[in-house]
Amino acid sequence: MNHADEFVLASLAERLGPQHAKQRLAIEIDYWAQILGLFRAAQWWPSEFLVETVFKLSGLYQRGRRNAARLLLRRNELFFDNLPAPFDGFTILHISDLHVELSAGAMQSMCEQLQRIRYDICVVTGDFRAGYGPFQSTLEGVARIRESIRGPVYGVLGNHDTVRMVPGLEAMGIRMLLNESEPIVCDGHTLFVVGIDDAHSYRAHNIEKAISQIPEKAFSILLSHTPEVYQQAAHAGFRLMLSGHTHGGQICLPGGIPIRLDAVLPRRMGSGAWNYEDMHGYTSVGAGTCIVPVRFNCPPEITLHVLRCSTDASRAHREYQPSETMVKEQSRQSQKSPR
Repeated sequence: MNHADEFVLASLAERLGPQHAKQRLAIEIDYWAQILGLFRAAQWWPSEFLVETVFKLSGLYQRGRRNAARLLLRRNELFFDNLPAPFDGFTILHISDLHVELSAGAMQSMCEQLQRIRYDICVVTGDFRAGYGPFQSTLEGVARIRESIRGPVYGVLGNHDTVRMVPGLEAMGIRMLLNESEPIVCDGHTLFVVGIDDAHSYRAHNIEKAISQIPEKAFSILLSHTPEVYQQAAHAGFRLMLSGHTHGGQICLPGGIPIRLDAVLPRRMGSGAWNYEDMHGYTSVGAGTCIVPVRFNCPPEITLHVLRCSTDASRAHREYQPSETMVKEQSRQSQKSPR
């Protein structure tokens, strides 16, 4: 173990426990040793090169890159029958799947948009980085975005992220939740923001530990990089789950139909707003891109979730779709010229 890893372990041991911190880092090291091994690399990198080459030869590559830079701001209004009254109108800025090294255009657009919108807190549901190995360029890119975000920021790790990034992310003011919870208090009432470690690749999530300090029946929001744990989340009593990971498919058929989601879950949960039992959910299509820096029929997004009180149970449990003012305008423009 090198000196840098020893520093990470020392910084995380107090909050995770020395044994869990050691195991968490070891799981990650083993996982990426497999991914970056010669056998896996022989399968991965040619496929990436092939996809990019196909788009370039077809003449669609530059169009896909322009699509990937056109970041949309969506609004999602949610009604709850048990939301504490002081939080009526509480607004959460939801950012996911930055992949900052691969998504310069979208990151620039995000910084510009963040200057013009209002919200109470910001949450980042994982995949800060796009590559593997060294992550200094990731931290530098995230730091530029953090400068444009006002107020508290909470985050969770994604399957592309490394736990080694946590000290650097927290140093810039992003409270990383590693199977942990954080109370938010307003006028004597509390809601809890809960974050779990990556449940897709590392399987390091622990919902039971994350909610262990939360009073029963308290209003709680779960941040999970992948929405695949939606059943566990609903049964644990969460009223809202915010996720990313799927990119909405990133490269979709007309109508936004994803070719692939890389997640085991109902396709209706692959992007946007959804419901499962008493829990609202939202899967962001992400702000950045993965593998190749293009998007088709699936524009990148950041989302403002507005929490509302409701005493009408039927209203509280119906599915709410995001307000599409900006999306409709984008759609009208798209219809004028083929994507």
